[in-house]
Amino acid sequence: MPEPSLPSKRTRRGRLARWSAALVVLSAVAGYVVVQYDTGRRSGPGCTVVSGKGDGATYEFTPEQAVNAATITAVGTARELPERAVTIALATALQESALRNIDHGDRDSLGLFQQRPSQGWGTPKEIMDPAYAAGKFYEHLEEVPGYTRLPLTVAAQRVQRSGFPQAYAKHEPDAALLAAALTGRSAATLTCEGRPAATPRAGADAVREALVRDFGRDALEPAGAEVDAAPSSSAGAPAQSGGSGASDRRTVRLPVTAGEGTDAGPRGWQLAHWAVANASGLHIERVSYAGREWRAGHTDSRWRTVDGRNSEGSDDDAGVVTVTTMP
Repeated sequence: MPEPSLPSKRTRRGRLARWSAALVVLSAVAGYVVVQYDTGRRSGPGCTVVSGKGDGATYEFTPEQAVNAATITAVGTARELPERAVTIALATALQESALRNIDHGDRDSLGLFQQRPSQGWGTPKEIMDPAYAAGKFYEHLEEVPGYTRLPLTVAAQRVQRSGFPQAYAKHEPDAALLAAALTGRSAATLTCEGRPAATPRAGADAVREALVRDFGRDALEPAGAEVDAAPSSSAGAPAQSGGSGASDRRTVRLPVTAGEGTDAGPRGWQLAHWAVANASGLHIERVSYAGREWRAGHTDSRWRTVDGRNSEGSDDDAGVVTVTTMP
């Protein structure tokens, strides 16, 4: 009977390589699961946008994503761009970064839109500023002839020059939902849990600074927002109240105006939804507009009709967005 042959060195090396590869894969999967669990536990979906058409469409996302989506939208409307431009920008950011302001990517790509400093998009510091990054995206989008009539994938690709141009298409439904809510066209459709982030407690001054950062000073001052005259948030500073656009150390009141023949409602809902999207970071407790009110901490975080007001907001505060921060 012949003696059993021993495995060759080549066979043993092959098995060892396969076992090593398997261990690497298992370790990677385990690491991914741990990261996803930890990420979900710390910053899982806390915001929801629903369709204003009553078709049941929804999109759930995190407070971080909500803030970035609100910034992208505010920058677009501040440039007086149509909702279609905002939808294209949001779909692009969903594909490129999942609406997260990441500091890494392919080669030297950075930020919400994975823009590259080496390709003239700006300095790394500039690109990591969401308002700047959104502005640069819109600047290039406006140079695309007839972009509002193009398929979203084509318009986005003309700006991004991506290696996967068709990937933008799958994000269009979610981007359209977000754009409808964050431009204010779809009223009372965006809510967040509003759990305060682990940041220093903010106040009215921080809300005003964030409004100016996203919308720009010129866009807010005509609406009566006093972005400079508000009192300091330091201890002992006197509170200010009353008057158009007046605020105290916890409250910002934003009278909403519209041009002749236009509806102020969408502008008001844009500001209201922006505040809700920023609720965690700015420690916002309550937002009210047009007879509806959102409060942080409610289980369902719905917009509720305020007692004594109808859904059209027929009282004195009908045209005012009121943002109140936590004490």
